[in-house]
Amino acid sequence: MASSGTALIYDEEMTRYKLLWDDPVCNIEVPERLTVSYAALQEHGLAQRCVSLPVRQATDKEILLAHSEEYLEAVKKTPGMTLEELIEFTKQYGDVYFHPNIYHCAKMAVGATLQLVDNVMNGKVRNGMALVRPPGHHSQRSAANGFCVFNNVAIAALYAKKHFNLNRVLIVDWDVHHGQGIQYCFEEDPSVLYFSWHRYEHQKFWPNLQESDYDTVGKGKGAGFNVNLPWNKVGMENSDFLSVFFHVLLPIAYEFSPELVFVSAGFDSAIGDPEGHMCATPEVFAHLTHLLMSLAGGKLCVILEGGYNLKSLAQSVCQTVQTLLGDPAPLLPGLCGPCESAAESIQNVRAAQQQYWGCFKHSSVEPVLEPRTKCHRTEEGEKVVEGAVQIETVSKEIQEKSWPEPPPRIAPPARTAVALPGGVEDSLPKSCLRVSAAPLTQEQAACGIRDFSPKALEDERILHSLGNVFSLLDKIVKKEVRNGMAVVPEVLVTAACTVQHALTSLSTSDCRVLLVLVGEGEVPVELTDDGKLLLVQVCSKEPEDRKSKFHVPVCLKSSGDTAGFLHAVLGLLLPVAYEYSPGLVLAVLGENCSIGPAAWAQLVSLLQGLAQGQILALVQGSEADNIRAAVTSLLGDPCPPLGPLGAALLENGQALERDRQNLQTHWGMLQTKKS
Repeated sequence: MASSGTALIYDEEMTRYKLLWDDPVCNIEVPERLTVSYAALQEHGLAQRCVSLPVRQATDKEILLAHSEEYLEAVKKTPGMTLEELIEFTKQYGDVYFHPNIYHCAKMAVGATLQLVDNVMNGKVRNGMALVRPPGHHSQRSAANGFCVFNNVAIAALYAKKHFNLNRVLIVDWDVHHGQGIQYCFEEDPSVLYFSWHRYEHQKFWPNLQESDYDTVGKGKGAGFNVNLPWNKVGMENSDFLSVFFHVLLPIAYEFSPELVFVSAGFDSAIGDPEGHMCATPEVFAHLTHLLMSLAGGKLCVILEGGYNLKSLAQSVCQTVQTLLGDPAPLLPGLCGPCESAAESIQNVRAAQQQYWGCFKHSSVEPVLEPRTKCHRTEEGEKVVEGAVQIETVSKEIQEKSWPEPPPRIAPPARTAVALPGGVEDSLPKSCLRVSAAPLTQEQAACGIRDFSPKALEDERILHSLGNVFSLLDKIVKKEVRNGMAVVPEVLVTAACTVQHALTSLSTSDCRVLLVLVGEGEVPVELTDDGKLLLVQVCSKEPEDRKSKFHVPVCLKSSGDTAGFLHAVLGLLLPVAYEYSPGLVLAVLGENCSIGPAAWAQLVSLLQGLAQGQILALVQGSEADNIRAAVTSLLGDPCPPLGPLGAALLENGQALERDRQNLQTHWGMLQTKKS
């Protein structure tokens, strides 16, 4: 039985240290970072819904997994130091401060992180977040650095490998600073995949390290398992963050197939932060979290790192925890593709990692040798380096930006409803609401269908299933249930009828339907340029023509290619779908489809980040595994891992790359290189 519940680890004791002298670099790291985050979780009723776990102190043996004995012994002496001695002790390290209580708090921060690992790995909770202080990702084997004393996540990854015999651990560092301490710890270790995006500005931003750039990929056996995505300008937005997930992180992560995922969750990459100067809204962290929850059977440990604007920090923490709890993801309108600088970084990372990962094997990518953010040329050809004054001006404009409070994320009273025809064994969880309705008439069913043929609706089984499907859809639109699944005798006609019913049922502001069809055949729907319907079809045959920009055919000619299917989902379907921002998702699985139940479950899970989770899955046939896969995914249960994936089959990989290049003129979120 799948584990459930979200852990929250917090102890007020970790607020009991602060800067005791004047230091303009360190004065932003304050105890209120924890107190406002926890208070916001309480105010929104999120802390009360979590499983509260006690904090313990880490042992010396645990700390020594990532640190030298000499360093540990030096830090142990700080509780007895005078103020002058603390100041002098601090000077040997970079951008950090010590306090008589910081050693105690640092042991608690590590211990809290290990408590979360133990409870997730032992199945007592599914996922969780540790609100800890001091942060950890800059701390190195023998050095404190960047407000960090002990490297919480690095220790936890080593601990998890040792105590739970793990072979593949993923660390996602979305802090705005490079976590060089984690990189140094694992740069030769192929069992830990470390991904970091960070403000870099061509080595002008702290920690000002050459090894923070995209071409540092790991050493020896660890080559390819270190992925750095440098932000070479400020002001990155939601589109930039998601583009990196779709085109860099997720393809590598799925190929790696981790057994446990950590997030070094620094929210200084959110809007308003005095360090990051980025423009990503708190809501984007809900989506980043959701996209990681389909990995590792849902085993996800989120550990607080940075975040220095108390308002955006608290909002971002709430968005993250709410997603861990399984609430519907918020809408994220206005996505339009990465900016030129982000596209350059994406291109460079894919070029640097191409030789190590099959997901990039079929993309011919060259690095950008002269990024626009580094320099430009005058009409006479003279190279001019971008000045710091311009960056400061842009940063000031960003800092003055305001943003609204994220809207409430209200879950319907029921999560999942199902409609099963007679003769199909009902072995689904009792928590699903069962729906059964009267059959439709032919006239009701055919309303609005293109090229309507009365013969298509002569089958009483179809009319009966349409009654059930329409009833399911009405409950979703009225927010009585979040999502649903129906088994139908004929999926193409059912999908067409359902689309038309949805378009008449949705409000004007939400009247956009995403129809994702996995299988052969043509759905008899009208595809126009009004944008009310977007059809994405994954099939084995090239269509005779693309009817509009809202018709996105994805051709996988070689069947049974799980890697190719996942690449299509991550690199084509999701970027287009997020840019489209539907009000409703129809996920349709045709009969005799070549993808397995695990891949189908992954698709259904990933699509739930759209349309506030309003998704209706239609399955043709009575294949029990496909039905169960859809329902368990809709219920929020972890998807079964697909195992380590290789490259897509040559024919499919080349076709996917052609499709992406052809479609990116219409869909900005498909851009992976500088135009």
